[in-house]
Amino acid sequence: MDEEYDVVVLGTGLTECILSGLLSVEGKKVLHMDRNDYYGGESASLNLTQFYRKFRPNQPPPTELGRDRDYAVDLIPKFIIASGELVKILVHTDVLRYLEFKQIAGSFVYKNGKISKVPSTEVEAARSPLMGLFEKYRAKKFFEFLQGWKEEDPATHQGLNLDKDSMRKVYQHFGLEPGTQDFIGHALALYLDDDYINKPARETYERIVLYTTSMARWGKSPYIYPLYGLGELPQSFARLSAIYGGTYMLDKPIDEIVLNKDGSFAGVRSGAETVRAKMVIGDPSYFGAGKEAEGGKLRVVEDGKVVRAICILKHPIPGTEESDSVQIIIPQNQVNRRNDIYIAMVSSTHKVCADNIYVAIVSTIVETSAPENEIQPGLHLLGSIYDKFVTVSPIYTPVADGKQDHIYITRSYDATSHFETVVEDVQDVFKRVMGKDLELKKREVEAEQ
Repeated sequence: MDEEYDVVVLGTGLTECILSGLLSVEGKKVLHMDRNDYYGGESASLNLTQFYRKFRPNQPPPTELGRDRDYAVDLIPKFIIASGELVKILVHTDVLRYLEFKQIAGSFVYKNGKISKVPSTEVEAARSPLMGLFEKYRAKKFFEFLQGWKEEDPATHQGLNLDKDSMRKVYQHFGLEPGTQDFIGHALALYLDDDYINKPARETYERIVLYTTSMARWGKSPYIYPLYGLGELPQSFARLSAIYGGTYMLDKPIDEIVLNKDGSFAGVRSGAETVRAKMVIGDPSYFGAGKEAEGGKLRVVEDGKVVRAICILKHPIPGTEESDSVQIIIPQNQVNRRNDIYIAMVSSTHKVCADNIYVAIVSTIVETSAPENEIQPGLHLLGSIYDKFVTVSPIYTPVADGKQDHIYITRSYDATSHFETVVEDVQDVFKRVMGKDLELKKREVEAEQ
């Protein structure tokens, strides 16, 4: 560890692994360290023994759950949007060659006590039980407007300006009911809350187009998922970094972030060894995570909490057409909340658990002092639950951009059901570190039906 590096990366979460891979490709000399003995950090996938050791240290896994090696249980539930930014990075870096994907079988939304498939085309909207006859006609006009929009042709704009007019105005233009607005904003545009309604409609338009183009790739849902769990993603980017000369050290305690006299980053100490580098990138847990860090300097602040319940089931979720994998969104207005509740379920089809076992994760942003009560509407939809593991995780954000002291801290994983915000963080840190935008080439990804 006596060499000097261009970059030290702390933590092997997906954000950090993508960055170490990209920076290695750019010719940077990278050392990547993690205090854990496994890849993935907060976004790891654990086998049954690791999973029980984390949540119930004194209890061995029940033998009826099957073999240890059949399991890769995600700690953070997210799916990959088929035409989204993470896929572009997988393509750009050729990390695709290390991964196999399978489609998520269905996307559902909760309304008036029932779950229904999310319509994303005119035909599906016409058949959907989510809307009455006249509302279906109005929704059809709305989708035709989105599909027909041409930037250079004002005749397709119907007098609306996506950069100036709010989404509320667009909804009013088509006379859409609040329940329809709920599923468009939350199940198609994938917003966590309703703040978007008063903002310019452009971003919502782009989000809906992303959803519908992703849906059009395979037809059942817009999501894909890596076989053997999400933990495969950071490991694949770690492999990319290693190919380009990156060095990895797991199970390495980080005892001190060493600073120069002017407060800028100098190196990292582990035990008696200190490694020097020009800069450090790391997740918030290595930088105080809300507590005062070196020299009394606060580096990250808590910006809310996410509650997640990892549930082991012995059956598919009722009302989802026996799907082996689903996403269910409970829009906040349906359960009198500010933030949506998400359910993500995968199964043995995705090589993450034993046959006839299903893993469902229910999550939301915490709003009260009783987080587990807040996810009850989601737990209620699962039917009988064999076992349940609840976590409440703070969301940390860095207080500085790192340009002054060369300490670049990533963000915690949020409550969104996809990886688009993770990629935004990657692009943001990359630009600050490299002084240029991350430019990605395009190509399609294939997934099993």
